[in-house]
Amino acid sequence: MIVPALSLARREVVRFFRQRGRVIGALVTPVLFWLIMGSGIGSSFVGGGGDYLRYAFPGTTTMILLFTCIFSSISIIEDRNEGFLQSVLASPAPRASIVLGKVVGGALLGWLQAFPFLLLAPTVGIPLTVSGLAIAAVVLAASAVFLAAVGFFFAWRSSSVAGFHAIMNIVLMPMWLVSGALFPLAGAYSWMAWAMRLNPLTWGLSAVRTALTPSDPGPFPLPLSLAVVTGCAILAVLACALTIRSEK
Repeated sequence: MIVPALSLARREVVRFFRQRGRVIGALVTPVLFWLIMGSGIGSSFVGGGGDYLRYAFPGTTTMILLFTCIFSSISIIEDRNEGFLQSVLASPAPRASIVLGKVVGGALLGWLQAFPFLLLAPTVGIPLTVSGLAIAAVVLAASAVFLAAVGFFFAWRSSSVAGFHAIMNIVLMPMWLVSGALFPLAGAYSWMAWAMRLNPLTWGLSAVRTALTPSDPGPFPLPLSLAVVTGCAILAVLACALTIRSEK
């Protein structure tokens, strides 16, 4: 199972980076959003040390993960339309290897795009430390697996790229919007605060924020945040495995 999964993961990475439009879109769109929003709100923001660029920096990292995983999940629909997916399903390789390969490939792509962005943290006054980067790298990896698995789950059930994008706009984008990327949990209305607490991305973003800025940590303890994100990632992968097993 490992060898077919690694082959699929390698194929995902090579295929994605050959499509420059997707690479640019997954990276540039979140960065532009961050620069425009951060520069527009500027120092009028009351949280995050009074600088919105600084506050929104961890959320932008999560957004890069999100966009990359969405774009990489499109390959599932393309593979089905091109007949490649059917040939893999008919092969002796375990079906779980498809889930593992696609999710690992998508998660690796997201991590490779998001982690280098962290190196820009000093430009907004966030000092980098080896321990902080190491913790953030682990959290981003767990978050990437979760997002890649969620993308796989919905892409597997989508018959077209347009339908998949519609689902992502309904599911994943709202998850990011209420993750604490744009506004802190403290001060939100009670129903919104509960929605944020139930959102796996909130926990991942809280862990990244704590790792990068210990003096201005996220709303949840770091060990608990990492445990929640890892647990959600495992559950999402298991859901994908159960979904693909039911495929005729």
